[in-house]
Amino acid sequence: MSRILIGDDDRELCALLAEYLRREGLQVDVVHDGEAVLAQLRDAATRPDLLILDVMMPGRNGLDTLRELRAQHRLPVIMLSGRGEPVDRVVGLELGADDYLSKPCLPRELLARVRAQLRRHTVEAVGVINAGVLRLLPGERRAYAGEQELNLTGAEFALLLILVQRAGEVIDKTSLTRIALGRELERFDRSIDVHVSRLRHKLAEASPQSPRIDSVRGAGYVLLANGGLQA
Repeated sequence: MSRILIGDDDRELCALLAEYLRREGLQVDVVHDGEAVLAQLRDAATRPDLLILDVMMPGRNGLDTLRELRAQHRLPVIMLSGRGEPVDRVVGLELGADDYLSKPCLPRELLARVRAQLRRHTVEAVGVINAGVLRLLPGERRAYAGEQELNLTGAEFALLLILVQRAGEVIDKTSLTRIALGRELERFDRSIDVHVSRLRHKLAEASPQSPRIDSVRGAGYVLLANGGLQA
């Protein structure tokens, strides 16, 4: 049974979401501030498989909590926020969130996002996949550029995996969103753009010979296995 942690100071909403997710067969823990979230992540006995994290919390807010936990943890993180501004979504994704949902949200939609992230975090072992100096181990959800391991979030790994598997092929954002994030592309949705930007930075930082991810205007993205340094 997958374990979900909800970090949100809205106790009524937490109770509603927790009850719904438990009825769907998930184990759910609830805390109400960032410090409690980090404390539960430090304890191996209570560490969740996925975190649902509110942006606006008293004390250490969700973005600060996300920034700190990403230094040590790769678990999928879905951000929740009553502030639906695109800039808030982008900031959350840039800090390492895997997905972002505005409040109020339908419990059924949140469940779909949770299941999609859990599926992408449990990749069947299919051996090692190579693309130039890049080496992916799907069963372990690890990626290396040369000897340097890449510190990727679940969404970043899923996105890189599909780009590597279809290296040299332009993949549109709708398909990338569906395959890598497990949902449909929304209007004004820049999630894939942000994830690609983070991937480019991590690849370039790890090795100057890393594959290049090119943007094809109006079409999508393509990974060039022997692309070398990116502009």
